[in-house]
Amino acid sequence: MPPRQRLTPADRRAQLLAVGARLFAARPYEEVLMEDVAEQAGVSRALLYRHFPGKRDLFATVYREAADRLLAKSRFDPADTLVEQLVEGMDAHLDYFVENRHAVLAANRVLAGDPVIQTITTNELDALRARLLGVLPLADESSRAAVSQVLRSWLVFVQVLVVDWLTKETCTRTELRDACIGACIGALRPLLPVDPAPDWPH
Repeated sequence: MPPRQRLTPADRRAQLLAVGARLFAARPYEEVLMEDVAEQAGVSRALLYRHFPGKRDLFATVYREAADRLLAKSRFDPADTLVEQLVEGMDAHLDYFVENRHAVLAANRVLAGDPVIQTITTNELDALRARLLGVLPLADESSRAAVSQVLRSWLVFVQVLVVDWLTKETCTRTELRDACIGACIGALRPLLPVDPAPDWPH
């Protein structure tokens, strides 16, 4: 074990989260042990458990912070075209998913029934849907409700498709991204007064 550094509680928590994130990205969830986190952080298990009572608590915090960072990277600017915004958002998410394959599979397979993980995922998808609604040309409240419903279903479709792709890559990353973007645009076109993506082929 490396010599323990004196850190403030906030800095220690950040250090433990960084170590946890690295291990959850590198190994399947079931192979990550709290003892390994403590050892790599250079702290006692007792100190680790004071910050995080269990492995699920540590994972949930790591995953929540990752979701917050992804939301920060997925900006939706009305000055950009819908296609540009979707490409940027998909690329940010795919970068994280590929680099953190084990963590994503843990959240969507191993811990899919965990209410805390479900809440993190739901909150992120709801935030993405709200941002997309904010930049689309909606005619009225009826149109907004229909588009909102389509976006909710599309986001779940993307989630399922990407998790399956992480398990078995049946196409290239670019093909996966473009399939997701095409599905969104194809579903939105009949519901909007103007073509939301004239720069995307019909």
